Amino acid sequence: MNYKLFFILFLLSCSSNYTPKPRAFVKIHLPEKEFQKADFSLFSLNFEHPIYSELEIGEKANFINIIFEDFSAILHLTYVNLDDNLYAHIEESRSLAYKHNLQANSISEQVYLNTEKSVFGMLYNYSGMTATSTQFYLTDSVTHFLRGSLYFNTEINDSIKPLNDFLKKDVVSLIESVQW
Repeated sequence: MNYKLFFILFLLSCSSNYTPKPRAFVKIHLPEKEFQKADFSLFSLNFEHPIYSELEIGEKANFINIIFEDFSAILHLTYVNLDDNLYAHIEESRSLAYKHNLQANSISEQVYLNTEKSVFGMLYNYSGMTATSTQFYLTDSVTHFLRGSLYFNTEINDSIKPLNDFLKKDVVSLIESVQW
């Protein structure tokens, strides 16, 4: 008798059409772009960084981290006083940038020139599943050299692509604001 009741319930429960639910995406609330000035008079460097980030000075004064806690990302900056070794630092930066060549689908290079401020450099953008999405170096070709790399606490994938694109714009703003 239980089987008859179960069978009747089974037939009644299957009478309506099943409609699959649409795919859901996480809604990300991104803050308004607003910047504040960071001044490192120790090495005659200043730039603007987002107000939703925190600065952290490393044990050695030439290491600066810009921490994006809400996005689980860090922009690592290294400042070096040049001592007739510009070529060595550029080559080291290029070498570090291309270490991700095996994981990246592509690496694009964008030259940065600001002759008015004497700031010159290269921006490396990565596509594909890499730990970093952006790296760069800036120099005045005589005294100053600044290298930066943006890292997430996970590999770059479709779910953090909006965050990646958002922070890449912050890196470009930082580059454009650098003054020696």
